[in-house]
Amino acid sequence: MSKPLVAIVGRPNVGKSTLFNRLAGKRISIVEDIPGVTRDRIYADAEWLDRHFTIIDTGGLDPDSDDIFFTNMMNQAIIAMETCDVIVFITDVKTGITEADAQVADILRRHKKPVVLAVNKADDILKGELEAYEFYELGLGAPIAISAGQMLGLGDLLDAVVAHFPPKNPAEDDEDIIKVAIVGKPNVGKSSLLNRLLGEERSIVSDIPGTTRDAVDAFLTREGQRYMFIDTAGIRKKSKIKENIERYSIVRAIAAIERADVCILVIDAQEGVTEQDAKIAGIAREGGKAAIILTNKWDIPEKDNSTMKKHLERIEAELSWLSYAPRMFVSAKTGQRVTQIFETVNAVSQNHSLRVQTGILNDVLIEAMAVTPPPSDKGKQLRIYYATQASVRPPTFVLFVNDGELFHFSYKRFIENKLRQAFGFAGTPIRLVVRNKNKD
Repeated sequence: MSKPLVAIVGRPNVGKSTLFNRLAGKRISIVEDIPGVTRDRIYADAEWLDRHFTIIDTGGLDPDSDDIFFTNMMNQAIIAMETCDVIVFITDVKTGITEADAQVADILRRHKKPVVLAVNKADDILKGELEAYEFYELGLGAPIAISAGQMLGLGDLLDAVVAHFPPKNPAEDDEDIIKVAIVGKPNVGKSSLLNRLLGEERSIVSDIPGTTRDAVDAFLTREGQRYMFIDTAGIRKKSKIKENIERYSIVRAIAAIERADVCILVIDAQEGVTEQDAKIAGIAREGGKAAIILTNKWDIPEKDNSTMKKHLERIEAELSWLSYAPRMFVSAKTGQRVTQIFETVNAVSQNHSLRVQTGILNDVLIEAMAVTPPPSDKGKQLRIYYATQASVRPPTFVLFVNDGELFHFSYKRFIENKLRQAFGFAGTPIRLVVRNKNKD
């Protein structure tokens, strides 16, 4: 089951980021830093009462912007409503209700997404609860007094958030369906590609509106294989949202990637790889999703014998940590190579679920250590006793060693490369978990 999404919305200086960091806890500090990915995290995983969910900090509001501040606030709220399951609206008990609070509350009231109203900076909860009564005027239900800085009232807040989580979507747990998200920055042809994929095949089962995030998931059967294409086309009536659209599209990408098995990252052939593409690729890798890098609009560039080679070199340079992802060059407009996408999706999905027998896995590991012995430090050498596969989607291997601190990143990468040489794993990340083996 995919994790619900919780958006934190509020004007500057109400403690939005403080709450985000409190809810993220230590998780945000242990996210693997992938080279080339901007580190300004706007999302993190959280947990409460055995419910796992993803929190999104709708940051990026710039009070010094030349544009109208209230427009930024409305854009943030609209993005949250279009994408997330629950919205946490943060206000400030010390300043009371401001005009900006009232305007955002007006937007939130007119939509169906559940809203939890948090009144922050109530460092004295008893006093804060009394002062929070003013916020009933916003018409968003009972305000919850909290202090993100002092970690007060967060349990009550999370109880209210979890109570709004959507029920499980049975289609997402069907093992026979490959769930595919077509992601990328705006205007790269995601919708055109999806329409081409669906339009060329006549065995469409249905278009089912709803799910948990007001998307439209297109179900398709082709040659006996069922697919669920997750809509990432973006916000309806997006003509009303004109600024910062690229940053906000990250939020939609998080929602789609979280629900998918396979992510197709669409790149514009004219622009090449952008910073936005790198961010989305990093999210897919961190999420453990299978990936395909697809360059669209390949019918537009003028070509010679080295055109594709140059594009591949740029992709490799900008997305080096996604080297396992197959590269494709297509044109949604003309249909060039579009049908080959299904074959590639099937292959990477199969690798994403590939399970290796323990005996064969350890044979490969022994051979790898014979070629390049494990490293040593201060006279103590790393010893890898054995390995086993713990899970799939992505393939995750546990290596039992004498001292995990000796397992340097470079040797871990060496082992990963040997596993790929032996078993393929094209299109899927591999996770290696190192554990110290008990002496007894």
